[in-house]
Amino acid sequence: MTDEWLTYYEKSGCLATPVYAESIAYFQKLAAASRFLQIKEYGETASGRPLYAVIAATNNAFTPKQAHRQGKAVIFIQNGIHAGEIAGKDAWMLLLREILIRKTRPGFLDHVVLVIIPAVNPDGHERRSPYNRPNQIGPTETGWRTTAHNLNLNRDYMKADAPEMRALLHLFHQWKPDFMIDNHTTNGADYQYHISYSLEFHPNIDQALGKWGKYELMPRVIRTLEEKGFETAPYLESKTDDLKDGIAIEPGLPRYSTGYAAVQNRLGLLVETHSLKTYKNRVESTFAMNESVITLIGANAAGLKQMNWEADEAAIREYSVKKKKYTLNYKMTDAYEIMMFKGYKTNKVWSDALGMEVVLYTKEPEVFPMPIYAAPVPSKTVSVPAAYCIPPYLKHIVKLLKLHGITVLPCRTEAEVPVTRYRFTDTRPALFPYEGRMRLEVDTEVVAATMTPGPGWFIVPTRQKGVRCIMQLLEPEGKDSLVSWGFFNAYIERKEYAEKYVMEPLIKKMLDEDQELRAEFEDLLRNDPCMRSDPMKRLEYFYRRSPFFDPNENVYPIVMIRDRKDLKKLV
Repeated sequence: MTDEWLTYYEKSGCLATPVYAESIAYFQKLAAASRFLQIKEYGETASGRPLYAVIAATNNAFTPKQAHRQGKAVIFIQNGIHAGEIAGKDAWMLLLREILIRKTRPGFLDHVVLVIIPAVNPDGHERRSPYNRPNQIGPTETGWRTTAHNLNLNRDYMKADAPEMRALLHLFHQWKPDFMIDNHTTNGADYQYHISYSLEFHPNIDQALGKWGKYELMPRVIRTLEEKGFETAPYLESKTDDLKDGIAIEPGLPRYSTGYAAVQNRLGLLVETHSLKTYKNRVESTFAMNESVITLIGANAAGLKQMNWEADEAAIREYSVKKKKYTLNYKMTDAYEIMMFKGYKTNKVWSDALGMEVVLYTKEPEVFPMPIYAAPVPSKTVSVPAAYCIPPYLKHIVKLLKLHGITVLPCRTEAEVPVTRYRFTDTRPALFPYEGRMRLEVDTEVVAATMTPGPGWFIVPTRQKGVRCIMQLLEPEGKDSLVSWGFFNAYIERKEYAEKYVMEPLIKKMLDEDQELRAEFEDLLRNDPCMRSDPMKRLEYFYRRSPFFDPNENVYPIVMIRDRKDLKKLV
């Protein structure tokens, strides 16, 4: 190999990563030298920087149509979604050079097409500093976690507020990948492992896919990595500051890459190198993990594509045909398994400056039993309607649904149909913004009604492979629903009210004309201390029962059509 193909990372002694323009220039140089590589611009950042996808394929399979027609497994590989965690970008420069220039990986692309994003977050990539990652060793300068809008893209998959995420989702659904890899570097505890991973296997993903990933793919990957000298562990989300208290492996929320892949009936692998290992170690372990996974997928491409097809069909069959209830949210149980964990001995020291005890890690190896809590149970399940019906003034919601690959149909005829809708019985707005939004927790009740949708309305049938994603977006109590992300906060606000001097004569009239109301009110006065002592609560009581109260207050504007025969009247 001549110096011509040395990367910036190698020239720096494996200590540094190049700026964005120089990074892309290296991929362009590879593409110019090989007919098996193309670079395509798929969007731009908030600051106007171009977003690039690097496509590696044989037999001219550089389009989604050609890739799937040839039966190749499309693997979607993300790097630098957190731009300070950039080992994946440098690892892929090296791996593509080995495949295309040095040709040390013969047959690597025979059964796969690779869609590689060098840096999902270029604006964060260029906010470089040696001080951006206080918990990380190297590179000498690295990027920033968030975008120019200060958004964490790995929280943005469902709400898609960032232009970078909207471009990424468009690319994802254009290619319809068979597998996703998201390369990161973890913060947190110190331990002997070089690399950790997460792959969904809980009921939030198709169970055949989850079992294949957990029991077949990853054990083989781990063996390969450990043969190369890289100790590997599950992603370490510790319950406390002490790893001996255990880690929790929870179902991934769809705001994250792996959870998003799951609601799209696909496996997504989170790769987490160790921030306290050297940058060289992180690049090499990322290289090894990506290479091993793709090699195994290539050897099982037809089988994985078949499982993905079956997962899409199973989602339709289970939720839209058999009417299985959908689990929106989970809670963790106290059940656990024991893992013999390769950690380091720790010391607890008192910090006068902080006024607290601090855990300090030594470099003395210690193996100890660690509980793994990985047994969730449903905490919220819902029935799956035949369709959701969206009024004309929510076109922005329709646009977002389509971005997620969801089929939305126009309402073609006007018809009176029975529907159900949600009323918010309790609303708990967040006190502080999270990822640029004021989140909202709600409790709901289902109310039956009759409505007459017509042309201009939009219909979202649930009998489609994206039913999991539909449910997570449109069911209000889901943790990553559009309601939870604050898209409907205006609907919990009161816009009109009645003055006391207006209500007083009306209240007398209401009590005189409605004896049931009078009896109910008197009963409340006898039994409810708050009603007795709070005049404003009494005013609210009567205002809600007056003809002036807004019937749409605290009502979710998207309605549900339960029966397919009613759906057919509209489409």
